[in-house]
Amino acid sequence: MGAMNDDLADLTARIDRTNELLQRMLAEVAKTPSTHAIFVDAGYLYAAAGRLVAGTEDRRSFDLDAEGLIDALIDRARTIFADSRLLRVYWYDGARRRIHTAEQQSIAELPDVKVRLGNLNANNQQKGVDSLIRTDLESLARHRAISDAALLGGDEDLVSAVEAAQGYGARVHLWGIEAPEGRNQAEPLLWEVDSQRTLDLDFFKPYVSRRTAASYEPSSATARPSREDVRFVGAQIAAKWLAARGRDALVDLLPGHPYLPGSVDQDLLVEAEQLLAYSLRGQSDLRRALRDGFWEHLQTQY
Repeated sequence: MGAMNDDLADLTARIDRTNELLQRMLAEVAKTPSTHAIFVDAGYLYAAAGRLVAGTEDRRSFDLDAEGLIDALIDRARTIFADSRLLRVYWYDGARRRIHTAEQQSIAELPDVKVRLGNLNANNQQKGVDSLIRTDLESLARHRAISDAALLGGDEDLVSAVEAAQGYGARVHLWGIEAPEGRNQAEPLLWEVDSQRTLDLDFFKPYVSRRTAASYEPSSATARPSREDVRFVGAQIAAKWLAARGRDALVDLLPGHPYLPGSVDQDLLVEAEQLLAYSLRGQSDLRRALRDGFWEHLQTQY
């Protein structure tokens, strides 16, 4: 009887130790912030946003302010995943022999952005992009690097990527682009995701524009401004912004540092280009200098 009581006491002690360990693990998990990532199928983005705003899917017929748009996507994700931190933005596109174009290189240089390239065939069709998305989604979910994935795309081939990530416990949220008519996302994809949102015309208007001769273009006639010149212009615009909106607006803006809401960032870009008489589209270093100047002035006033 004594031996049985000793065994029972030993078992009880081990159960107590196990419960204590589980409680400690749960407490650590509770303290670990959720993490989200944004996955952008650039082929879908250019086609759907181009058709919506510019009336064409031909990339050569319109300009896309990718930097401003990425910031707007980050800002939108921040409002949806309020208690989560951003891991990064994954940008999937195609290129001949997987060699970055100048535009893709400028996107790759942006903070918190990872460009992943598939191939581009003779008909300008992307090859291998869906498999890249699946690989990244599955790997990040398997290693618990993300709890939520915002996927901007519409191809039915992405269903397997969604299923793979969900199999490891991640939630996948499909973001779509408003279609002028019909639907631009595959129904099987809509069925598989955990939630679905549509970004409308007003969201994309500031970042897509048809190419015209009247737009500002870098040229030998206009010297490229220095980073300090652009930083100073950013501070000038910040002073006007603060005078017009007041400190309450500043308090609302500060928690998002270093990112600006899409509307603020686009207004900043447009006004800076007018003051400089120089296009900052695709000029990632100057765009960062502009934002730095804007933020630096605001932070000195807080």
